[in-house]
Amino acid sequence: MGIKLSQNIYRTGYILLILLWGTTAASKLGDLKGFQADLDKQVFTVAFTSFLLFAVPVSELIAALLLAFVKSRLIGLFLSLILIASFTIYIILILAGYFNKVPCSCGGVLKLLGWKMHLLFNLFFTAITLLTIYIHLKREVGDKE
Repeated sequence: MGIKLSQNIYRTGYILLILLWGTTAASKLGDLKGFQADLDKQVFTVAFTSFLLFAVPVSELIAALLLAFVKSRLIGLFLSLILIASFTIYIILILAGYFNKVPCSCGGVLKLLGWKMHLLFNLFFTAITLLTIYIHLKREVGDKE
């Protein structure tokens, strides 16, 4: 992979993740009552739902902020991987019938996707995140040589 292509993929990757986390967090925080109502329909306990109500959008905002700065970007990428992997595993469990079909409590346009399309979306962003981490780490190793 050429240096220019690698730089473009890297930049595009972390910018897409900033947009993803920023918009989904803003959507949830902008309609906190709606987000809570969606969470209440999930299979979680009331205590866990109360925790998720703030933990999810705050984690998404933190990820977006960490990604915005060079010195914290790698941490933001790993937080992004944890978030997207967690959401993806939950979707896989829903599709596998482990949970009842529950409404999506996602933010923004993701609410409009069905579970299968949402899974594809998440797998796409998982791949972007992994590729961006790979390029980041490869750049760090290259800078030390």
